[in-house]
Amino acid sequence: MIIRNQISRICISFQEPFFNTKNLFFIKHFSSTTHVTLYSDIQNLDTHLRSLCAKPNPQYINAFSHFNHVIDDLGQTPSEPTCNFLVVTLAKNKEYNLALRVYHKMRKVQALPRFLSLAALVECYVYVHSPKLAIGVLGLMLKNGYKVNVYLVNVILKGLCDNDMVVNAIKFVWGLDMKEVTPDIVSFNTLMKGLCKEKKVQEALDLRFSMEKVVNFTPNAHSYAILMEGLCSVDRLDDSILLLEEMRKKGLKEDVVVYSTLIKGLCNKGYVSRGKELLNEMLEKGISPSVVTYSCLINGFCKQGKLKETTMLYDDMLDRGIQPDVVTFTGMIGGLGNNGMAKKAMELFNLMIRRGEEPGNITYNILLRALCKERLLTDAFQILKLMIEKGKTPDVITYNTLVKGLCEIGKVDDAVTIFDSMLGDETYVQPDVITLNVLIRGLCQDGNLDKAGKIHNKMVEKKSLVDIGTFTVLIGAYIKAGDIVKAFELWKQLNQLNLIPDSITYSTIIDGFCKLSALNIAKGLFLWFRQKGYYYPTAFDYNSLMDALCKEGSLEQARKLFQEMLDGNCEPDVISYNIIIRSALEARNLQSAKELLIDMSKRGLNPDAFTFSILINRFSQLGQLKEAKKLFERMSASGLTPDITVYDCLLKGLSLNGETEEIIKLLHKMASKGIELDLGLTSTVMECLCNVSEDLNVEELLPNFSQKNSKEFSIPCSELLKKLRKSLPELQLDSAL
Repeated sequence: MIIRNQISRICISFQEPFFNTKNLFFIKHFSSTTHVTLYSDIQNLDTHLRSLCAKPNPQYINAFSHFNHVIDDLGQTPSEPTCNFLVVTLAKNKEYNLALRVYHKMRKVQALPRFLSLAALVECYVYVHSPKLAIGVLGLMLKNGYKVNVYLVNVILKGLCDNDMVVNAIKFVWGLDMKEVTPDIVSFNTLMKGLCKEKKVQEALDLRFSMEKVVNFTPNAHSYAILMEGLCSVDRLDDSILLLEEMRKKGLKEDVVVYSTLIKGLCNKGYVSRGKELLNEMLEKGISPSVVTYSCLINGFCKQGKLKETTMLYDDMLDRGIQPDVVTFTGMIGGLGNNGMAKKAMELFNLMIRRGEEPGNITYNILLRALCKERLLTDAFQILKLMIEKGKTPDVITYNTLVKGLCEIGKVDDAVTIFDSMLGDETYVQPDVITLNVLIRGLCQDGNLDKAGKIHNKMVEKKSLVDIGTFTVLIGAYIKAGDIVKAFELWKQLNQLNLIPDSITYSTIIDGFCKLSALNIAKGLFLWFRQKGYYYPTAFDYNSLMDALCKEGSLEQARKLFQEMLDGNCEPDVISYNIIIRSALEARNLQSAKELLIDMSKRGLNPDAFTFSILINRFSQLGQLKEAKKLFERMSASGLTPDITVYDCLLKGLSLNGETEEIIKLLHKMASKGIELDLGLTSTVMECLCNVSEDLNVEELLPNFSQKNSKEFSIPCSELLKKLRKSLPELQLDSAL
C-alpha cells in the first residue's frame, strides 16, 4: 500500500564567479487508494475502524477513507457509537475537516450524533473558521435536550474573535440565558483580547467595568496583561503602566506574563531601556523571567544596533539556565544582519542548528536578506540549499530576497532565470508584484530596458501581476534613457487598463525629466499635475526641481520653489535645506547659509552629515576657519562622522593660517578615529607637515596612523616628516586654495 507521500529533490549549485540557478527543487506527489473487502458483520467493521485510529500509529486518513468506502460503495453502515467515536477522535487529533465529513455522512445514513460528537463539531467549525455554523450546532444541542457548558461558549467566543467578529461575540454573550450557562473570566478575557486585536482598546477597558458591575467578575492578572498589550499596541504606554499600579492596589500580584507583556510593548515602540528597567524590577521581586521576556529585550536592543547590551542579556539568560528559542536566535540574527555582520549572523544561525532549534521560514529569510545585503550570494545559496534539505518550502519572500540580491550584484540574468522558473513550474511559489518590480528595476538599472519591456508586456498579455508600480518603474527608466515615445506609450497603456497613477508615478515622471535636463517639461508637468488636482507635490518633487535648477544655474527659481514650501505648500525636509544651503554657498552668500541652518533647527530638522560637510568645506575654502571649526565641533557633538573631504578641507584651511597646533590636534583626532587615508588626503597631510616651521620640534607630538589604514603612514609621522623635509623641501600648499 502506498500512502500519500512527498519527494523533494535538491538541484542547486552555486560556485563563484558563475553559478547555476536553473536547477532548483521539484516536488511530486504520489497517492493510491486503499482496497477494502465486504464485512460479514458490523462488529468486524467497527473493530477495524477503531483499530485504524489506535495509537501509537494511528491512520486517520485511512480510517476516513475506509468509513467512506463502506458506506458509499459497499452499502454498509458502521454502528452509531463507532460513527460518534470517529467524529470525536478525529476532532481531538485536529483532523477537523475529516471529522466534519464523517458527521455529514452520518446525517446521510441517519446515525444520531451524541453530546460529545456535537461538542466536537463546535470545535471543528471554529477551527475551520466557520464560527456561525458552530453557533448553529450549539442550537442543535439545546434542541436535543443537551445542557450547554461554558467551555463550549468560550470555544465559540474564541472562534468569533479570531475571525474578527468580536461585535458578534459580544452580542452572543449578552444574549445567553445566564440561568442556563454563565460566562466566566475566560469568556470576558477572550472578548477583551478580541477587542484589543481590532484596536478597540477603549471598548475593552469599558468591558472590564461591565464585568465588575454586571456579572460581578473581578479581572485577574491575565485580564490586565491583555489590556496592557492592547494599550501598548495603540501607543498608550503610560496607561499600560498605570494598569500595573492598579493591579497592585487591588491586591493582584504581577507575574512573568504581565511583566513580559509590558516589556514587549515597550520594546516594540523603541523604549528598550525602560523595558530593561522592568526586567531589573522583576529580578528584584524574585520573579523569574522567561525566554519570552529575554527575547523581547534582545530583539529590541538588536533593532537599535546595541549589540553589547544584546550580548550581555544573552549571557545573563544562559547564566539563569534559560535556553534561547527560535525567537531569541532570530532576533539576534536580524540584529547582526542589520548592522552589517552577516558572517556573524550565519555563525549564530549554525549555533542555533547545533543546539537543536529548528528555524522556520522567517529565520531563514532574515538570514538570506542579511547575506544578500552584503552580497554574499555564495553563502545565501548554501543557506537556501540547507533550507530545502531541512524540509522547509521557500516562500515568495525567499525568492524575492534572492532575486533582489542577484540584481544588486549585476547577475540579472540569473534573477530572470529564477523568475521564469517560478512562472513556469507549478511546484514553485508563484511570483508576486514585488518579485516583478524588483526584477524590472534590476533590468532597468542594468541598462536592459528591452528585456524589462518584454517581460512586462508578457505579464500584461497574461493579465498577471499588472501593477501601477511596474509601469512607474518602466516609465521613469524610459524617460531617463531619453526614450520619451516608449514612456508615452506606457502612459497610454496604463490608462487603457484603468490603472490609476499614484503620487510616486507623477514624482517619477517629473524626476525623470529633471535627470534628462528637460527642465521646461519638468516644470510644466509639475504645474499641470498640481493644477489638475492629480496629486499634491511632495518634498521629493520640489527637491528634484530645485536640485536641477541649481545645477543649471537658475538659483533664483530654485529659491522661489523653496519659498513655496515654506509658505505651506509642502513641508521641506533636510534634503530641501541642503540644496538651498549649497546654492547659497555657491553664490558666496555665507550669511544666508547660516540663517538657513538656524531656520532648519527651528523647524525641528537636524542637519545631516551632508549639511555639515558642504558648510565646513565652503567656509574652509573661503577662509572662514573659525566658523568651519565651530561647525566641525557641532558635527562631532551630533554623533555624525565627518568624511575625508571634511578633514581635507580643514587641514588645508589650518595650514593656510599656519595653525600648527590645530593641525597636530586634528591629526591626532583623525588617527584615534581610525581614518583611512586615500591618496588625496595623504597628499594634504604631507603638505601640512612640510609647511610646519622647522623651529618647532613637532616630531614627538605627531600621531602614528595605524598600518591597516594606510600604507603611506605605516611609519610614525615624525619619521615621515624628516623624510619629507629632505626629499621635498620645496613642496608648498596649492596656491589656488
